Amino acid sequence: MMSRLLVIAALLLTGPSAFAAAATAAADCKPSPLGQRELFVRGAFNNWAAQDEARLRHICNGRYELIAPFNGQLAGEFEFKIADEDWSDDANFGGTLAPLLTHLQRKGPALKHRFSGLQKLVFDMSSGPTPTLSITPCPSCTPTAATPEASLGNPVALSLRFDSRASASKAPFGAVTEGTTVGFNLAAQPGVGKATLVIEKRRLEGNQEVLEYAPLARLAMAATAGGWTASHRFDAKAIYGYYFEVEIDGQTYIYQNEKGSMGLGSAAEMPDSAKHIRRYRQTVFAADFKVPEWAADAVYYYIFPERFRNGDKGNDPKPGVAKYHDKTVELHKHWLDKPSKPGSGDGSDDIYNNDFFGGDLAGIIEKLDYIKALGANTIYLTPIFKAASNHKYDTADYLAVDPGFGTNADFTRLCAEAAKRSIRVLPDASLNHTGADSVYFDRFGNYKSGGAFEGGKPNPNSPYADWYSFDSTQTEPDKQFKGWVGVADLPELNKASKSFRQFAYGAPDSVMKQWLDRGAAGWRMDVAPWVPDDFWREWRAAIKAHRPDAITVAETWFDASKFFLGDSFDSTMNYIFRNAVLDYAAGGDAIKFYANMELMREAYPPQAFYALMNLLSTHDQPRALHHFGYLDDGDAKKLAEAKQRLRLAVLFQMSYPGAPTIYYGDEVGVAGGEDPYNRATYPWADEGGKPDTALLDDFKRLTKMRRDHAVLRHGSISAPLLVDANVVVLARQLGTSWAITATNNDAEVRTVSVTLPAALANTKFRDALTGASVKVGGGILTLTLPALFGSVLISR
Repeated sequence: MMSRLLVIAALLLTGPSAFAAAATAAADCKPSPLGQRELFVRGAFNNWAAQDEARLRHICNGRYELIAPFNGQLAGEFEFKIADEDWSDDANFGGTLAPLLTHLQRKGPALKHRFSGLQKLVFDMSSGPTPTLSITPCPSCTPTAATPEASLGNPVALSLRFDSRASASKAPFGAVTEGTTVGFNLAAQPGVGKATLVIEKRRLEGNQEVLEYAPLARLAMAATAGGWTASHRFDAKAIYGYYFEVEIDGQTYIYQNEKGSMGLGSAAEMPDSAKHIRRYRQTVFAADFKVPEWAADAVYYYIFPERFRNGDKGNDPKPGVAKYHDKTVELHKHWLDKPSKPGSGDGSDDIYNNDFFGGDLAGIIEKLDYIKALGANTIYLTPIFKAASNHKYDTADYLAVDPGFGTNADFTRLCAEAAKRSIRVLPDASLNHTGADSVYFDRFGNYKSGGAFEGGKPNPNSPYADWYSFDSTQTEPDKQFKGWVGVADLPELNKASKSFRQFAYGAPDSVMKQWLDRGAAGWRMDVAPWVPDDFWREWRAAIKAHRPDAITVAETWFDASKFFLGDSFDSTMNYIFRNAVLDYAAGGDAIKFYANMELMREAYPPQAFYALMNLLSTHDQPRALHHFGYLDDGDAKKLAEAKQRLRLAVLFQMSYPGAPTIYYGDEVGVAGGEDPYNRATYPWADEGGKPDTALLDDFKRLTKMRRDHAVLRHGSISAPLLVDANVVVLARQLGTSWAITATNNDAEVRTVSVTLPAALANTKFRDALTGASVKVGGGILTLTLPALFGSVLISR
């Protein structure tokens, strides 16, 4: 309001002609077709979240603009979309991106663009039914203000301060057990007439992007010498939202979680809709929530089985014999070939995911000693069930290993041989969808199993008929059933089906229990947010009753708090960690990076936080070396720099709470961009490959460091000792043992000094990697950190 008055006053001072021109322009300026809803650039670089720094500002007539580097030094090719907070059907835009201008379609595929530095984005709905998006470099531009504080003119409102991670603002810290009373203190200068703590409860059904909150309590805060205070007892496990309403001079302001990562927030005028309030979040979990004790000690080796090692050429899929739906498969003649990509001119056919190299369970068994020597103690396998594709997420038979991978007995043998080496095996499954070419659906008639869509027609007499959803009013086969996210190859399962639930986890011989009995250490579950929450609650109860020490890991890409209440999952594939660490190691702002790390420390229960599957590369995203600028093009200088940045990322990964996860081949320099190139084969020397053994030695050195020092696996962690643009210094404690971890993403050596906790004033440290002694002088520790790396100090 104040800013609009100032603009009008300025126009009056410049004369009537300027004011008249502005008035005419204002009269011609119509609201956005989307009303008060806000649009965001949501992509792989920000976990597909609706973040303020990626919020498009409405200019006029449905034209939006944003000038932003997004999360710091954004550089590289990323997928993204333009969408509102709720991914509404009429505010969800994608398409195919041209170099400078794109015509967008509603609910289209994700866009791709190579970003570098400041970018100006113009999204325009004013020119017709098809909106456009232009993206142009703008190195001299000023980034769009991300916070509404910039428009506040009231000094009392600007004095409001609450930091959810500071004990002076909120106690106790972070996630709490049910029945805990939490105190809140909002600092303010004199002049506040009234302050209210607003507490709401988040809806816990639906995709994790559903951010609906129901009112729970409005607590009048009591005035103190420095502000306002209130407390609330959280009686039930749930995810809660909270913010503050403040009255100043008859106007209502809010204090909210403006940056999205909690911590210090900001004040704003009361928005038109409660949907636009950025709530702080409070996790309240069950007091009996337990995670397997071994989880914090895990170092995962993450394998895409088809591309790791061919140990049995006799089970390779055979073109002309093995089927891919109603067609055949392709088999690469050379292990080091690039994966096939239809339409790329590589000579492959026009079918995705039907090219094979012959990787199998026998190959993994053959290389168990290698995995052990690397320092990993848990193998995570992407799906091994029978399926038509090379990725196996299109399950054809949950009860059988794919013939191209071996047999059920081979899986049992893998688990037994791994156990001899103190290695666990964690398989993967999707209970959200099957393949169209499956025992249960049988679209192509390959199984003659009485499938629910056998031969391309609904089969109401099928024992699997209620496992899927059909629409008998449609005539086109692809429209007669519900494909997951519209993909006809992946018919979505009806998770409400009692018979499917019994088959999946309820019965004594259910899918989940059978494979646990064959030696599995637990389950990683695909696309967890698309499966109803009550399904996961029943599923967890069944898993834990059968094997109490089995770990349950969800695939999530955002804040996974709602899965960590003690009634569904122990851990998650930690994409927040991945995205933040890769951006930091690529040269991004360390302050922004560490805010995301602190989000997890605050939002997640400690037992889940210490069990997180901390990723760097995955089969769904470009590999780390690609993110660091190496494009698999033979540029030796870029490759050398990318590998050093990878070393920095792994140093942080191995010294931070959670379970470090190594994607097969990263340790020897395997590169690769988007699917399928991120699924390249491991370059075994006996197959003609050239693994980087120096990089491998560095990985081994870092996993050994973690294994040798329990404080790096179990040690507590609190607020950082120091964070600047490049350097992060952390302290960890386990009993009387301490570790100081410091990383530097600058291309130059950095020397920093930090004040240590009082208990460490006279402590002697040893560098865990070099063995050098480090002295503390007067409670001050001075560190000289190498470029693109760091140090880990262990108390002596």
